Amino acid sequence: MKINEIEFVKGVVSPAGYPRDGLPEIAFLGRSNVGKSSLLNLVTGRRSIARTSRTPGKTREINYFLINGKAYLVDLPGYGYAKVSRTQREAWAKLMAPYLQQRPTVKLIFHLIDSRHPPTDLDRVAIGLCAGSKARYVMVLTKTDKPNQRERAASTKALAAALTELGIDPPIVQTSAAARRGADALLAHIAAAISGGPPPTNAYSGTSTTASAVIQPPPPASPPSSASRSQRPRRST
Repeated sequence: MKINEIEFVKGVVSPAGYPRDGLPEIAFLGRSNVGKSSLLNLVTGRRSIARTSRTPGKTREINYFLINGKAYLVDLPGYGYAKVSRTQREAWAKLMAPYLQQRPTVKLIFHLIDSRHPPTDLDRVAIGLCAGSKARYVMVLTKTDKPNQRERAASTKALAAALTELGIDPPIVQTSAAARRGADALLAHIAAAISGGPPPTNAYSGTSTTASAVIQPPPPASPPSSASRSQRPRRST
């Protein structure tokens, strides 16, 4: 899928402002400062369709972007930023729960998790909200170019545990806006959700997997045969 046309339609602060045209909605959900705006720019192939801010938690509205005239990308307000007041956090929860779980036009939820850190308590709450939705649910790990091996192992283990507790095993797409990685996998999920077809199963060069696959240890290496010992190993590509 390629996004040829994109148009900002409106930002809304209550269900009264939701579009009523029945077009499918692809929601992007995540903690403040998780890299959501950068990822939206990567997926759409634009530089500033979603403005990246130095002030986390600045997005307070639900922003609707019409793509190719047939679906919406929906930029949801970020959660979990300390400088957002308690009243604003409560308002977020009251707005997000019905949107994620009851709005019939929501066909796909991309839940962004920072790959550098284990899921926070609020991430777990959001996972629970998404698990209760009828929409397709895809976990998106952001900033995968940044963590070292130890950080990546710790955060992956914690994420797998959180998903196991809820009894869900969603697809997981590893992304990096800086390295321009993962956009094709996300676009494939978007195309399938819009058409109503089956979710993509292609691994996209290792950027897409499932929660259960993430925590599976690699199979033990087989001892090389006598024939292979004499051959130089091939360089991986």
